[in-house]
Amino acid sequence: MTIEWDSPSWDHPEPFISRITVADDVIDRMGHANNTAYVQWFEVAAWAHTEALGLGWEVYQRLNRGFVARETRIQYLRPALAGETLLVATWIARNDQRLSMTRHYQIVREQDGETLVRGDTDWVCVALDSGKPKRMPEEFVRGYPAPDAQND
Repeated sequence: MTIEWDSPSWDHPEPFISRITVADDVIDRMGHANNTAYVQWFEVAAWAHTEALGLGWEVYQRLNRGFVARETRIQYLRPALAGETLLVATWIARNDQRLSMTRHYQIVREQDGETLVRGDTDWVCVALDSGKPKRMPEEFVRGYPAPDAQND
């Protein structure tokens, strides 16, 4: 039985949404998506959003800057099963306009609008050639907007 719903109840306004299908190769012994798959889906959504913001890999290379994950927190609410279509939403929640930003994620099952996972990742700006923390270039400050109330 398919449950019809209007739209997911997103945790924050104006999410960037990627659609993925749960592949058989991420299903673990418990019969649902392995925990590591969610981190991969977060990264896929983050890169898709980054590219949509006009900050793709070629820009990172030109600026000799990029982001590396410092910490990811995940709250697993319900399992994802093989063949299900998921909506992976992401937002820039905080950008200190210096070294770090935080992305929020919410994964919703498309069929019924149920939230399966919530998470966030703290990212640190680094120089690509050294991996050392470096101040964000102006393109990152402008290109990764965050709600004013959330900025440091």
